[in-house]
Amino acid sequence: MDFFERYKNLKEKYKEKKTKPKVVVVGRSNVGKSTFVRLMTGRKDIRVGKKPGVTLKINEYDMGEYILVDMPGFGYMAGLPKKVQEKIKDEIVHYIENHADEIAAAVQIIDAKAFFEIVERWKGRGEIPIDLEMFDFITDLKISPILVANKMDKIKKDEWDEVLDGICEYLKCQPPWHQWKFIVPAILKEGKGIEEIKKKILERVRLFKKLRGIE
Repeated sequence: MDFFERYKNLKEKYKEKKTKPKVVVVGRSNVGKSTFVRLMTGRKDIRVGKKPGVTLKINEYDMGEYILVDMPGFGYMAGLPKKVQEKIKDEIVHYIENHADEIAAAVQIIDAKAFFEIVERWKGRGEIPIDLEMFDFITDLKISPILVANKMDKIKKDEWDEVLDGICEYLKCQPPWHQWKFIVPAILKEGKGIEEIKKKILERVRLFKKLRGIE
């Protein structure tokens, strides 16, 4: 994933463009995206619920140095026909494709506890697991990923490394997970991991701006 080369090329292409970089937030429904966005923005009016599919439209939040873009959850969404769910997924894909040159990072949130069961279920149906498809889509566009392994409180502490190494293998990244700086274990409902995520976002945003010549 040659992200440095991508940023270098963008400097010339956008040297006159002063728009703020975007950071997109993606993930299946009910993985903690709304909780994450509320923690990032400090806004209390962002709905957080146990029902999948609370966020059904693209929302943008000005974070000062960048724009945080909260995408709808993909996958199962309560009460929505499959056709509508597919349309929402297409909108997510089109947005990211159309704004790829403005995106400094993509925060992909997964449910670390349910990850393996869901991946195997999709594989059992002969389908590409949607979490893996989204990660590949992001990295194929050479967008810098930040993978948030949320709900780690549902996993025994002494099993964390094993679980995170397993996630790495599914992402085609050689374990141990510690060597991959884009992976952040988190318990978002308790605010754990949020500061590390903020740090990684700012690192990527500032590198993106520097290489694009944006002050």
